[in-house]
Order: sequence, then structure tokens, then C-alpha cells
Amino acid sequence: MEQMQTPMAEFLQASMAKIKEMVDVNTVVGEPITTPDGVTLVPVSRVSLGFGHGGSDLVKQRNGFAGGSGAGIRIEPIGFLIVKEGSVRMLNILPPANTTLDRVIDMVPLLIDKAEQFLDKKAGDKRAAAAESSAREAADVAAEAVAEQMDRA
Repeated sequence: MEQMQTPMAEFLQASMAKIKEMVDVNTVVGEPITTPDGVTLVPVSRVSLGFGHGGSDLVKQRNGFAGGSGAGIRIEPIGFLIVKEGSVRMLNILPPANTTLDRVIDMVPLLIDKAEQFLDKKAGDKRAAAAESSAREAADVAAEAVAEQMDRA
């Protein structure tokens, strides 16, 4: 059995559909912009949304409906993601952080980049040491094979 929609539900669905049209992922993370020197800038915004809705079915007065809704949206640019030579960093355009927690949060991307560089260097050092060890082993095996051939001759 199909449930009949009330005017209130229809009103709410129409309002939410309009809000979905206004706010999408491209509102928060904008379209990338590539500069001639190969740097990519991605605008980032903060979106705040408020929505209120109220109404009533007026059953006693000719089966009517009374209602209203209101919405407010605030879009505030906060910075740019800068992609350059495989590295990503955030350029804030907001005032600097006031609290210690805000400063720590702002430093997280930088700390992650530094940790990745450190781990990549360490992994590269291990790979170089392993390659050097393998080369030494190969040279030893080759020397043994040469020595065996000389003993046979």
C-alpha cells in the first residue's frame, strides 16, 4: 500500500532538493588551476549551512496547510592546495591559528610530508644496502666459480 505524502513532507523534499543543487563537492574543493610552470592550485572553501522548516496541516479548517522554511549558506574561501613536483601543501588565506591545537592541525600536512620523505630515504638506503650486499654475494659466487674452473684446469 502506497503511503500518501503530506504537504509538509512534499514541502521539505522540495526545499532539500534546492539545497542539494546549491551545495556540492565543487563548492568545497574547487576546480584545479594549472599554471604555465606546472604548479596546480586547488581552491578550498568552508561551507556552513543552516536550515529551518515548520508547518502544520490545518485539518479543522478546510484541510489546508500552512508552513514555511528558511535556509542560509555561507561559503568562505580558506586556502589553496598547492601541488608541485609530487608534493602537496596547503596555503591558508585565513588569519593564523590562535590556539595551540589549531597550530598543530595546521602543521599536520607538513609533518606527514616530512615523515614520507624520511621513510622514503630510509627505504632507499635499505634498498641500496641490499643491492650492494647482493652485488658482493654475486661477486663472491663468481670468484668461487672462477677458482673452481682454475682448479680443474
